[in-house]
Amino acid sequence: MCTFSLLKCYTPFSSMLFTHSPRTLLSGHRAAVFRKNNFPSFRAVSSYQPLTAEKNSNDGESSSKIPSPEVWLYNTMSKKKELFKPKLESRVGMYVCGVTAYDLSHIGHARVYVNFDLLYRYFKHLGLEVRYVRNFTDVDDKIIARSKELGEDPISLSRRYCEEFCHDMVTLNCLPPTVEPKVSQHIPQIIDMIEKILNNGYAYNVDGDIYFNVEKFPEYGKLSSRGLEDNRAGERVAVDSRKKNPADFALWKSVKPGEPFWDSPWGSGRPGWHIECSAMSEAYLGYSFDIHGGGIDLVFPHHENEIAQSCAACIKSDISVWMHNGFVTIDSVKMSKSLGNFFTIRQVVDVYHPLALRYFLMSAHYRSPMNYSNIHLESASDRVFYIYETLHACESLLNQHDQTVRKDSVPSDTLSIIDNLYNVFLTSMSDDLHTPVVLAGLSDPLKLINDLLNTRKGKKQQFRIESLALLKKSIEDVLTVIGLMPSSYNEVLQQLREKALKRANVTEDEILQKIEERAAARIQKDFTKSDDIRKDLAVLGIALMDSPNGTTWRPTIPLPLQEQL
Repeated sequence: MCTFSLLKCYTPFSSMLFTHSPRTLLSGHRAAVFRKNNFPSFRAVSSYQPLTAEKNSNDGESSSKIPSPEVWLYNTMSKKKELFKPKLESRVGMYVCGVTAYDLSHIGHARVYVNFDLLYRYFKHLGLEVRYVRNFTDVDDKIIARSKELGEDPISLSRRYCEEFCHDMVTLNCLPPTVEPKVSQHIPQIIDMIEKILNNGYAYNVDGDIYFNVEKFPEYGKLSSRGLEDNRAGERVAVDSRKKNPADFALWKSVKPGEPFWDSPWGSGRPGWHIECSAMSEAYLGYSFDIHGGGIDLVFPHHENEIAQSCAACIKSDISVWMHNGFVTIDSVKMSKSLGNFFTIRQVVDVYHPLALRYFLMSAHYRSPMNYSNIHLESASDRVFYIYETLHACESLLNQHDQTVRKDSVPSDTLSIIDNLYNVFLTSMSDDLHTPVVLAGLSDPLKLINDLLNTRKGKKQQFRIESLALLKKSIEDVLTVIGLMPSSYNEVLQQLREKALKRANVTEDEILQKIEERAAARIQKDFTKSDDIRKDLAVLGIALMDSPNGTTWRPTIPLPLQEQL
């Protein structure tokens, strides 16, 4: 929190938060994670309470309430994990810096917003009411430069790319934030904040350009652990000999020919980059709220400058947790347009299913650097195909049976595997969103489903159908919270097959023809040819599956990439 005296400006978080949100908090807030009475009728409800011991009005039994899990988040400010406690009980205010809308979004953007979508979903799952604000930068130097290059109005160009970004987020199964403000729609709020900063003595006017004076703010650098001697102009901090310190940054830029502008007390112009997020976060969450997030590249200068601006405008400015995700590299080299290793979300989902990309982005801890490569995407695609294929087979069998069973009918070993799934899910998500452990936790229940479906012993197990029903529901509970639940298993499996065919540059008819040729070779006992056909398809990422009912195919990791694992 800022330690210097400023003009009174504080707007309480509680007076503005959630007033326009359609989401309402359940009375008597319970962190009912997979609560008992949400399971279908075939649950063994009397013996199984995976995550909450909430009283079930149907069974007439009371049990002590299992407390909500403690959520620990890594705070970039303190450089350690901290117990997360919302400023307002049961309510969370979260601001995440959005895209500068001048081009299609890349996989680095995808990692940021999938990460915070996971946090958003998990908080909602715990029963918290969340106001999630994610802005659009639609007024910026990069937008102006791109608009000149394309001969397009900058506001029109940014509006188009904002829409494209929203399309990408839907594709990646990210929930829409509560509010998505744009800079161009918040100029009055930005001007108001700049006036406060000027009046409090933390900025100066040079010919209509307003600069923040970093030397006036002793705490500058506390987020990034940088001293003033480490700072330099550049990276959207313009070089300007008129500045008192090279690290001083623009709050307002005077009008230039061909650029969008608005009237202000200092003359016509437009906002600098950093001031927008301070002003828009204050507009929707107040000066004091819970979480501010973005990519690690925003720690300096953007978030460092935000802290300085907000504290200079209001003594009450206080963000509890600063969260940042790690970089994405391409084949272990930092992603960069200049190196030609830059991939947009559209380019990736053209050949890989969006849920495979989402799975990939969750397969490393969000703070770790992440390496994007074909082998990692192929592995993620192969894994989601296995998950959905298993659940589809389970669903098909369950649809043929009566799913109403008496209670206490699921074997204890099955309940133990399900208990472990839920416990791993809660423990790992509450431990700074440790998603790789959550994904690994799906393995045992999926294996048990396959054993019950396909092995001789599994098919003979007592209460097999009941076990399958409960296992399927438990996995789907987890997939729903982490955003990996498809609307239809049949559809997503077909889409995964189509993407695999595209990557292999073959058609399904060509594969079926190869299957027929292989079958003929086997009849003629030409096993060399049969093996060659199988291997040739495996090289392309097509696996042949033999069964008593014939041969089918499924996508797999191409053989050359498998050899690299």
